[in-house]
Amino acid sequence: MALKAAIAGLGRIASLLEEDRLREKPCTHAGAIAANSGLVLCAGADPDEERRRLFAEKWRTPVYAQGETMLREQRPQILHIATHPDSHGYYCALAERYGVSVVVCEKPLADTLRRAKKIAALHGSGNITVITNHERRYAADYRRARDILRRGEPLGPLCGVRGTLCMGKTRRLLDVLWHDGTHLADAAMFLTGAALTHRRSFGSGLKGRTGTAYLLGSLEGPSVPAVSGALPFLLELGAGRDHLIFELEFSCERGKLRIGNGIFEVWESRQSPYAEKFKSLEKTEEGFTGETGCFSGMVDDALACALDKNHTPQSSAADGLRVIRYLHKIRAWR
Repeated sequence: MALKAAIAGLGRIASLLEEDRLREKPCTHAGAIAANSGLVLCAGADPDEERRRLFAEKWRTPVYAQGETMLREQRPQILHIATHPDSHGYYCALAERYGVSVVVCEKPLADTLRRAKKIAALHGSGNITVITNHERRYAADYRRARDILRRGEPLGPLCGVRGTLCMGKTRRLLDVLWHDGTHLADAAMFLTGAALTHRRSFGSGLKGRTGTAYLLGSLEGPSVPAVSGALPFLLELGAGRDHLIFELEFSCERGKLRIGNGIFEVWESRQSPYAEKFKSLEKTEEGFTGETGCFSGMVDDALACALDKNHTPQSSAADGLRVIRYLHKIRAWR
């Protein structure tokens, strides 16, 4: 018998992005629930009347203006929270009160470190499982990249990691960091098995909407082969571009790996064609095509947690808290 899943917050990531013809499907919480044979999308809640109308028309489900009314009447086993981060804690506590066994919480886990700690503590209590939707943990391309880095061959141990994040021309850098940087920071930690910490910032101020900020930190205690226990990490956070960039580059002793939106490249050290007695990097045929399955994997994980209380989620509230700790240090620095 299929389990019931409901959604609080009916905006872009909950449902509306499913209309984007270019995105891999499913690409929303509602789309992933509807595509899973073990789940039934039972309802959605949002105070916005137009969003409720669109959701009801597309998914043919009941809609509610209040999340608590939805939980009281529908009693879902899984609740997906796609509201603003400052309300995530409220909905997590509400879910526990109404006997929900699994919560899937959109990133970032919360808007402050204090609220994120409360959600992580709720998850740690064992009364409810809280999954953070850092979707790249479920994506096939990122999982392949992690396998390559873990093997240590042919690239050798890691020497350092660089991230680049640009999300438009005029968005405030701090907003980009908290909205999109959460994915990039978590991906860096997921791929290296390390904890990311911030050291210092330079360049443009994070409260501005122009220029580029450079955030210097380190990945400490990596589980992948590395030249040292603390890997240098540099995040380039920029505005002023008319295009989007989401990319991580892992520099290794004998090559490098680049991964990001539409990017999967492996470069190996070879005898240089440009100078004798030197080596240079050459792009290999290693690549990735096809579907990543990121949203489908997230819903599969939520279902597994609902069916087995002892199942450990691939992206828990503890993982979400680690990202918030990193972002909090940056915000406190500047």
